Amino acid sequence: MSDAPAADERVKEISRFRQALIRPELGGMVGTMAVFVLFFLFAYDSGMFAAQGVMNWSVVSAQFMIIAVGACLLMIAGEFDLSVGSMIGFAGMMIAVFGVVLAWPMWMAILITFAICLALGALNGWIVVRTGLPSFIVTLAFLFILRGFTIYIPQTIESKTIIGGIRDAAEGDWLGALFGGKIGTGFFQWLGDMGVIETFERGTRQGQPVVDGIPMLIVWAIMLIIFGHILLTRTRFGNWIFAAGGDPEAARNSGVPVNRVKILMFMFTAFCATVFATCQVMEFGSAGADRGLLKEFEAIIAVVIGGALLTGGYGSVLGAALGALIFGVVQQGLFFAGVESSLFRVFLGIILLAAVILNTYIRRIITGER
Repeated sequence: MSDAPAADERVKEISRFRQALIRPELGGMVGTMAVFVLFFLFAYDSGMFAAQGVMNWSVVSAQFMIIAVGACLLMIAGEFDLSVGSMIGFAGMMIAVFGVVLAWPMWMAILITFAICLALGALNGWIVVRTGLPSFIVTLAFLFILRGFTIYIPQTIESKTIIGGIRDAAEGDWLGALFGGKIGTGFFQWLGDMGVIETFERGTRQGQPVVDGIPMLIVWAIMLIIFGHILLTRTRFGNWIFAAGGDPEAARNSGVPVNRVKILMFMFTAFCATVFATCQVMEFGSAGADRGLLKEFEAIIAVVIGGALLTGGYGSVLGAALGALIFGVVQQGLFFAGVESSLFRVFLGIILLAAVILNTYIRRIITGER
């Protein structure tokens, strides 16, 4: 008599190949490998994989990752936020107005900006769940509202649409350093002294490594990816996110607070956009009314490449991060390979179409549709 436990007839048997095929990260993993192989073959000698090149595409990828994490969780919960790009511009401008024009301490300007943006995210979510309107329409309206205020406020106060002086205002500020500083500077100086990475041969930075630390932008991206992944896969709230986006009525009948989940996801998306904006203004030292243009679409494309379904209820934070990595590598790789940079938009369109077709095929596998 065999001691092996009997198979549970309530659980459908799925082959390992089929399990691998329906993993949301599969498309992102395949795309990432293809992109790296492609640029390794055509841009190996261009400096793309030297220390400075790696840092360049890592920073760009980290920008996409920060907003992709929030967009991914919101999309899995069954909603979109088209105001992400405008939120980036608006948040950066608020930090500049509070910290430079009104001369508030930078830590206070940042915290007040986060509070305002989280409130706007909550308002987005509240309108969606209370009215039943598609989030596409509600957040499209906020896209124009926020972009309009981002232009109107600095023009009214300073008669210009770009406010500088943020770097000087944030000098010595403890919270500003968490968004605009670098870590590991001593380690990179040691790598430069040991000859592992190149150093500047002349000028005011002679002897210093060409990469002098890891920007906090990358650190924030990694922390948000880890947080989002654990939240989605290791917590009860993660199950609620899947349930809210998969079948909201069934989730409500099971006791899932669907409306609260959706509102919190809108707030988290706004939080990610504000993190992006704060890191950006600390890096550039200024805020501009045109910051964040088209970022909402790039975030959604990264999430779709990462395997999330547009219908909600299915996706992965790690997949979204891989989608963002593909963006960053391709955007910088075209430059290193000497390809016209405007073709990046062509790439976005092609890869979005391919990702949607692949995701549709996967959805049919999952649901059993023909």
